[in-house]
Amino acid sequence: MNLNSYIDHTLLKADATWAQVEKLCAEAKEHEFFSVCINSYFVKRAAAVLSGSPVKVCTVVGFPLGASTMETKRFEAMKALADGAREIDMVLNVSAVKSQDWQCALDDMSSLAKVCHQQGGLLKVILETSLLTQEEKTRACELALKSGVDFVKTSTGFSTGGATVEDVKLMRSIVGDALGVKASGGIRDTATARKMIDAGATRLGTSASVEIIKGLTSAADY
Repeated sequence: MNLNSYIDHTLLKADATWAQVEKLCAEAKEHEFFSVCINSYFVKRAAAVLSGSPVKVCTVVGFPLGASTMETKRFEAMKALADGAREIDMVLNVSAVKSQDWQCALDDMSSLAKVCHQQGGLLKVILETSLLTQEEKTRACELALKSGVDFVKTSTGFSTGGATVEDVKLMRSIVGDALGVKASGGIRDTATARKMIDAGATRLGTSASVEIIKGLTSAADY
């Protein structure tokens, strides 16, 4: 298992500095992580630093609450893609889901999927599973399938809980092989990372990426 290739090496703290993001990019290149996941303020500089490497730049939109308007999310995504982001992690409009405004939630995802795909990008939708009921998680995954997004993702890491094996299994059972599943939030060691992948995750969002790689017991696993 090439665990490093599953990882979006993440730094989304409000007080992150450019020096920290630059270090994140260097670590991602050294360990051949799939991407760095950073706030949009840093996208342009990170894309320049990573130019010529296989490491992609991922950023977040409507983060961390998901309650901004569809038009605002579209603008955020377009600007980030123009600056060099190749992947966008948008937050589901949780308020719309809780209000059972399913059409709004669907339109929000569909609109951003179109923007991303037109500019050669990929879109993940963060469900914030810790705030949803089982029924809401199921319905959100069904809408994601319909919307044209590329991934469903568990969590922002800024709410009441992170990824769980049970949620990853549920999401995978609904989207099948049609979408990727990203587990994010609280993944801090190799054992947890493996459990998420075994449950069906095809991408991991974590700030403990280097520690997870160092926890591998065999060079063959790297």
